[in-house]
Amino acid sequence: MPDARVPASGTVHWVGAGLSTGSGLARLCDTAARVRLWHRTERRAADALDRLGLTGRAAPRAYTPDALTAELAPGDVVVSMLPATEHAALLAACVREGAHFACSSYVSDAVLEQVPAAGAAGLTVLTEAGLDPGIDHLFAHSLVGRAREAVGDDTPAAYTLTSYCGGVPAVPNDFRYRFSWAPAGVLNALRAPARYIEDGAERVTERPWEATRRHDVDGETFEAYPNRDSVPFVGQYGLPEAWRPDTFVRGTLRLDGWLDAWAGVFEELRAGDDARIAALAGELARAHPTTDADRDRVVLAVSLDVRGEKGRSWSGSCLLDLVGDAEESAMARCVSRPLALGVRHILDGSLPAGLHRSAGTAARSEEWLRELAADGVRFTQHTDT
Repeated sequence: MPDARVPASGTVHWVGAGLSTGSGLARLCDTAARVRLWHRTERRAADALDRLGLTGRAAPRAYTPDALTAELAPGDVVVSMLPATEHAALLAACVREGAHFACSSYVSDAVLEQVPAAGAAGLTVLTEAGLDPGIDHLFAHSLVGRAREAVGDDTPAAYTLTSYCGGVPAVPNDFRYRFSWAPAGVLNALRAPARYIEDGAERVTERPWEATRRHDVDGETFEAYPNRDSVPFVGQYGLPEAWRPDTFVRGTLRLDGWLDAWAGVFEELRAGDDARIAALAGELARAHPTTDADRDRVVLAVSLDVRGEKGRSWSGSCLLDLVGDAEESAMARCVSRPLALGVRHILDGSLPAGLHRSAGTAARSEEWLRELAADGVRFTQHTDT
């Protein structure tokens, strides 16, 4: 029988140095015994370390699956910043070599299939530990935990939970958007159906933007639409069975006016095939480039309102609103720092073997939120009882 958990070796392999690799990597250089940054070429990895002020603190490597596997040792931690479609292959290599695995992406079916083998081998698999998914989970668990204490699990109640996140330009532009990840990914996300709960019933929209609503955050009006499948998160967030969802939506925030500014893009999405959408992504990247002078803004707003019987009601909200600076984009900070925090918990042995989606309980989420606040990821929490 294997040990309950393979002890962490102290070596972290950070794979990929794209737009979301930020100061979280520096935090790991402060705590891990050894950090290796893997990128397309060793030169590009070295350039990324120089940009982050980490030259000499992490070792640059040219990434290929075979090259990474050759350096893996039992107890190492692999952090994947690669596209989600590549996570399963990386996790398979980790299972073979006895290494732990972490990423900021949603759990795919291909990753889930390997979780039993990873857990049996004593390995930790940390997922959904970035911004969205990631910090949004922490906010939701915190709110649900506090609401359960106030209202009670067995008290019949109706609730509304909304969780909206968006990366937008700090200074609004005519396009009402700033690409903080690959345009192809943005477009394909808009082509994917969304399932959510509204007026007490499950709804599906094949074109998420067609379900866009006005949404006020701290006195500012945004546009918001559902994305992916919100419904499984009712169970993941531990909402009591005695509570009935009136509204449960996880979605995306955009600046007011985005729907009109993107009208031409939506026409292309309705009519275009895969080849046309791929070409459109390139056109948008060229037409709306991100420059060093640009500043991005991340807004994450999660709120929960519970209306129970006999006056046992509760409402609360969490808001993260961060603008990037010359050293780092807001998106890179908000993705890389919670991911690095999770990796630090793998290194210190406090995350058991098996699958973890960020911090999966209210108590654990409160702990992570305190640590993130101390690490410079600022947010506000508000409660009305």
